[in-house]
Parts: sequence; structure tokens; C-alpha cells
Amino acid sequence: MEDLHRANIKRSLYDCLTMNAEQYSQFLSEIEKLASLNVGDKVYFRGLIELSNICVKNCYYCGIRRGNTNVHRYQLPIEDVMSAVEISFQQHYGSIVIQAGERSDSVFVDYISKILRAVKHKYGGQIGITLSLGEQSRETLKEWFELGAHRYLLRIETSNKELYQKWHPNNSLHDYDKRLETLHLLRELGYQVGTGVLIGGPFQTVDNLVDDLLFFKEIDVDMVGMGPFISHPNTPFYNKLETNADLRSRYDLALRMISALRWLMPNINIAAATSLQAIDPMGREMAVKAGANIIMPNVTPQTSRVDYQLYPNKPCIDEEAWECKGCLDARLSMVDRCVGYDELGDSPHFFERL
Repeated sequence: MEDLHRANIKRSLYDCLTMNAEQYSQFLSEIEKLASLNVGDKVYFRGLIELSNICVKNCYYCGIRRGNTNVHRYQLPIEDVMSAVEISFQQHYGSIVIQAGERSDSVFVDYISKILRAVKHKYGGQIGITLSLGEQSRETLKEWFELGAHRYLLRIETSNKELYQKWHPNNSLHDYDKRLETLHLLRELGYQVGTGVLIGGPFQTVDNLVDDLLFFKEIDVDMVGMGPFISHPNTPFYNKLETNADLRSRYDLALRMISALRWLMPNINIAAATSLQAIDPMGREMAVKAGANIIMPNVTPQTSRVDYQLYPNKPCIDEEAWECKGCLDARLSMVDRCVGYDELGDSPHFFERL
């Protein structure tokens, strides 16, 4: 009976991802009601701080991969990080996200710990902290949790092990099992756990994406961030023949993934990926309409944003951090949403699970 139930859910998810535009429009009205009932009508902002683009990994799809020698590498001084946190606090965002290329050396770990201590000392529990810093040891993750980080986003990129191996070099730095093990470790340590996938990547099928959605359900995540694959010119996956139609198809598929996930896991947090806006100016707002309830305005110092490009055509790299708030407020009103200012916006699923 359990296998039959899973098969029925899988068929429903496949239908969600392959329905035509008219069917999806009807489905959206149901998703909006479902989202309102389970996570409310508010969208929560997380001030995004792109801490460093130095990365030890060499993923075939990523613009800051170690093998890209055309990137100017940087690491923000702690005072610049604290300035970005202060901007988020003054803008009433409620939370920050600290994101960087993947490193686990002792110098980097200590650097993050110093930042967390400084944030904890200045703001106490007044601002939420999400980390997105890749695979780390149990000791490191425990230390960061005790210093105030309470959410952690570790994207699996694909839940299919064979596909994961096609997307990454075959070495110990790119180990699917290690990544999965870290997701379980985060749960054990008490974090709100997030993951996510690339949508429309090379060799990927709709069946793979359905399995990704089931993976989120089976490991019982609290939050998800996922977006369309956009090929970067300085990566092995760059395709010079990529057309606007290809990008549009991935964009539409990404919106359907958000809606399908909201149907499958009604009370988790789902981020509206900035990569959607790289394809369509209203991409993030359409993601909210599709079921997302988290947006991450960029508060990284403007001079460093151009160097943190995981994909080309990244939006808002020329804007100052304070410019985002009014723009996003106006855009969200167009899809009948308001912002939960000064609220942590934690995942309802996390507390239900506890």
C-alpha cells in the first residue's frame, strides 16, 4: 500500500510539472489558497551577504568554481560584513543569509565564528541567521549553531547520485554521500534544514525532478531554495547554442517545481530564487505567486557583487543595498503579498516537526 501511495504521489507531481499553461493557471489558484492557509500571506526577507567567492570545489555548472581563473577572488572584511548586517537590521528584514564559496579550513571556520560572535554580541536574538557555507565537520556546525546560526541551507543540486556524479568532478571533494550525510547531521544538531536543486540542468529529466521533490519530502526538510540552470561561459557546462527558448522553458519548469513542492509540503519555507529574475524581470514575484514565501534582497557591498556570479546576467549588481526594499515592496503588492518586517519568518514545518 505504501508503494502504491508513493506511485500515486509521483504521478501527481509529474502531472504538475508537465501540465499545459491553462491547466497550470487553474492549479495556481489552488496553490495560492494552500500557501495562505499554511504559511500565510506574508513574504519574509533575508538580507543576503555574499561573504566570499573563494571556493575549493570545481562543480561543472558554477561560475565561482575553483577552475575559473577569470574571477577576481575576494573575502569581505568583518567590518563590511557587519555593515551589511546593520543594513538588514535597519531595513527591518528580520534575518540574514551568510553565503560563500565552499571551504572548511580552520582559518575560514574561525572567520565565520568571529562574525557570528559579533552578530550575537550586537543584536542578540533580534536578527535570524541562515548559513549557506557547504559541507562542514560536526564540530564546526555545532559551534556555529551555539553561536546563533539556526538555519542552514545545503543544496544537494540533484538527489540522483548518478546525475550528481555527472555534474561534479570524480574526487573526494565532490562526494554525494558526504553531502547527504551533512544534511542529516544538520538535522541532528538542531538546525532548520534547507536544501535545493538545479532545474533543467544537463542530462536531467522530468522524472529526476519528480524524484527531487520526493527526496525533499522523504528527508523532511524545513526549507528549499531551487532555481533554473543558467549556463556560465567559464564552466564546462557552457553551451554557446543556448537560446532564450531554452531559458524560458527552464523558468516555467522552475515555477511549476515551486508549486508542486508547495502542494507536497504545504508548510515549509520556499525561497524565490534570484536566478528567476535573471530570466524574467518579474521572476521572483511570479515565484511568490507560485508558492514561494522567502526573498533574499542582496545587501553585499555593491563593489563585490559583480565577483559573485554563479550564473551570468545576475540582477541588481549595480544597486546599493538600501535600494532593494522599496522596489520589492512595490513588486510584491502586484501579487497581493505583504512583507513580514522585523519577523524571523521561521519554517512552520520545523516547529510542527518538533
